[in-house]
Amino acid sequence: MKSMMTPAKRTNRLGSAKSGTHHFITQRVSAIALVIALPIFVIAFTFSGAPDADASRAFFGSAFGALITLITMIATLYHMRLGLQVVIEDYIHEAGLKFTLLIANTLITYGLMLAGAYALIRLALAG
Repeated sequence: MKSMMTPAKRTNRLGSAKSGTHHFITQRVSAIALVIALPIFVIAFTFSGAPDADASRAFFGSAFGALITLITMIATLYHMRLGLQVVIEDYIHEAGLKFTLLIANTLITYGLMLAGAYALIRLALAG
């Protein structure tokens, strides 16, 4: 049987984009930051004599090494959070589970950022 609903009625209450443009832009900015920071980090870390523990400590103890590591780590985790948010919003349809996963995604991501920054500061100050 053919539905009597109009196309507009069928899309009603499916959610609006709200901050879709902001999300799109921030995901692209984090991707650009990664395209720049990740190769710099990999090259700098590789040529620092990375397999050696003392060389790694020296790299993370330097201002440049600590800064590029922090930028790469934060950009990676933030980009991951945005990507997982899209997956959760698109493929999880039960409202309670969606809300729980979105909160967990945010808390875990920012927790990892804090833990990584703390570890990096400890390495930088020790080196």
